[in-house]
This record gives sequence, structure tokens and C-alpha cells, in this order.
Amino acid sequence: MSTHITRLGSRGQPEASRAAILKAAVREFAREGVAGARTDAIARFAGVNKALLYYYFKDKEALYQAVLDEVFSGARVAIQTALSKELPPRQRLEAYVRAHFDYIASNPLYPRIVHAEFLRAGRDPSRLQRVATQYFQPIFVNIAALLKEGAESGEFRRVDPVHFIPSMISVIVFYFITAPVMKVMIGRDPMSKESLAERRHAVVDFISAALSSHSDAALSIGERR
Repeated sequence: MSTHITRLGSRGQPEASRAAILKAAVREFAREGVAGARTDAIARFAGVNKALLYYYFKDKEALYQAVLDEVFSGARVAIQTALSKELPPRQRLEAYVRAHFDYIASNPLYPRIVHAEFLRAGRDPSRLQRVATQYFQPIFVNIAALLKEGAESGEFRRVDPVHFIPSMISVIVFYFITAPVMKVMIGRDPMSKESLAERRHAVVDFISAALSSHSDAALSIGERR
């Protein structure tokens, strides 16, 4: 009786092979950008040959599109799951913040890809439009509705979602983009388990405070000066 063992680099394990290629592509695109990324490096890191890579993805652009979908679809699922919880507005918002933070902490290369995509958005407006419509807009609409619900219930001060949501996301994400610089500045690893736990707590606290109704009084005092 013979035993057939299928290698990862063959077409016999399509899901595992495709997942390995995507993981390697995330690493390569995050480090080298789209222009500098090399498919032979991706294939080598994934443990497959280039022929198999092109079997799943017709060219580098198709692979990059798949990487964007991998990054954004995962974030959308994590965020929407948190936003759909049956909790009061403040607790639901904090659940969203933690979910968004935890997703990036588990995938620290993702912010580099997103940042790079924003910088090169003008080169392919159709791709940015697809990403914005499919991933960003539904999340924006749901968070805006949550902010309105919290304001109407008295849990939040009233804010303009057009300005508040990008600011909130920046607080969540920017730390990961600047981690290499932070390591030099603070003299310890900002991506360590302890540092991430501290940052996670600080982010939730900062955003919660920014929405506190007490801020209205502080703002009024500042405007009277």
C-alpha cells in the first residue's frame, strides 16, 4: 500500500499554498512596496515555485489586489463583529477600539501596506474607489451611527464624524507605523506584549475621554478665554 504525500508547493493543497503565498506577499509588499516587490522572493519565502504562484495569481498586480483584500476584509470582519454587539454605546465603541487595535497588533505589517496604498492612490483611482466603497464606507457609516446614538443617549458629546473618525483611527493605527522610531525614542520594544497592553489601555482611555460629555465644559471654558 503506497502513501501519497502532497507537497505544499504543488496544486494538491490549494488553500494552504494560496495562504502561504499571501502571507509571503504581505511581507514582501510591506517591506519593498509594490514597485520593489519581487515575485521570486515571494515564491521563495512561501516555499512554492513561481509557476505555482502564477497559477493562483496571474501577475503581481493581481497578487497585490488579493493582499489588499486580505488586509481589509479581515479588519472589516473584526470591526463589524465588535460594532454588532448588543451593548450600550460607550461599551460598544470601546469594544470596537479594542478589536481594531488587536487586529493590527496581530498583523503588524498591515499598516505599512495601507499607508503605502494611500500614498499611491492617485496612480489607480479605481482601486482606491473599490477599497473605499467595499471596506471603509460601511465601517464609517456604522461608527457614525454609533456616535450619533451615544450623543442622543447622553453618553457622548456631539462630534462631527467626518473629523472624529479619522482622528480616532489615527490614534489606533499610527503607533504601529512609528514603532521602529518609538523603539529608539523610548529604549524598549513598543511591540512587546507588555508595551502593547499599555498602549491598548491608553488608546481606549484617550478615545473614551475625547467623547466624554465633560469635554463640552472644558471646550466652553477654552472658547471663553
